Amino acid sequence: MTVEPGRVSAPQPFDTVSGILRGACAKPATCDRETAVLEVANAIRDSVRAHHIADVPVGVFLSAGLDSSMIALTTASQEDQRHELRTVTLGFREYAGREGDEVPSAEQVATLCHSQQATHWVEQRDFEDDRDALLRAMDQPSIDGVNTWFVSRAARAAGLKVALSGLGGDEIFASYPSFADIPKMVNTFRFVRRPAVFGRALRHISTPIVRRFSSPKYAGLAEYGGTLAGAYLLRRALYMPWELPAIMGKAAAAEGLEALQTMSCLNATVADIPVTRLGVSALEMEWYMRNQLLRDTDWASMAHSLEIRTPLVDVELFRAVARLLASGYTPTKADLAKSPTSGLPPEIINRKKTGFTVRFKYHNTI
Repeated sequence: MTVEPGRVSAPQPFDTVSGILRGACAKPATCDRETAVLEVANAIRDSVRAHHIADVPVGVFLSAGLDSSMIALTTASQEDQRHELRTVTLGFREYAGREGDEVPSAEQVATLCHSQQATHWVEQRDFEDDRDALLRAMDQPSIDGVNTWFVSRAARAAGLKVALSGLGGDEIFASYPSFADIPKMVNTFRFVRRPAVFGRALRHISTPIVRRFSSPKYAGLAEYGGTLAGAYLLRRALYMPWELPAIMGKAAAAEGLEALQTMSCLNATVADIPVTRLGVSALEMEWYMRNQLLRDTDWASMAHSLEIRTPLVDVELFRAVARLLASGYTPTKADLAKSPTSGLPPEIINRKKTGFTVRFKYHNTI
């Protein structure tokens, strides 16, 4: 924005995720696999170092995932680390000793890092006892953020004021199932002729039947599944546009849909991004990461006066990595983890991807 005598212009972004990816596609990097992995590792190292600048000790949220493990090990390897590394892990008591228990793997990484490790266990009773405090902390309804609320409280109780999170790695390095599911959906339904007319008619006919057996979203596959934007809406939306009138009333739904222009905005996000994998990255970053993950991280951490920093959501890192992502060779988290500089043992690298799971389920998914 610019400020002049008697005039202040509207704020304008200095760059966007889609803009950076478009530029990368226009001028992709040209390098071999080893060079690409090295450049990405160096970019992550630079970002982690920059996000560690503080007057107080900076901790790391440590799960069994590759993102937080790489951040913790990268921190431990830096020579200018001024404070002893402190890591915080959240465990779910009901999962202890089972496949979904991330604590043993996280503590193994903490040992490799020689960090001061704090493992905090929660159980179903904790969710029940803290439900009211959680709801008061939310600035709007959310289906996420509960895990961040608990791990932030644990970090604050451990004396930390700043902590690093691995948020953003899944979006950059294509670790979500959506990176496989959405292209498959598009390839299957892109040949449907006149999807708006045919798909809408098919949805009206099939919805009453489909909702008896599965998510009503399946009724919209022919209508939405043939484009990247439409398939993404099917994959991520809690409710599709045609479901909203029954939930919030016809007038409010129509007003909201007109103001949001959801499909137009989704289409604009992927416009002129010729690589499907990067189009999904743009959608995940611009919509899911920004509007849910980062927002929930903000309220959940601020409820405990904790500052969470996200080295993998960094514009300089993204600019450095984008051209590599647009090249013929696309580095993955597994490539980085297997590189000689990662320090990760095979059992961590090959561990099945999991996530912190709260004890409720939402079934309206596709």
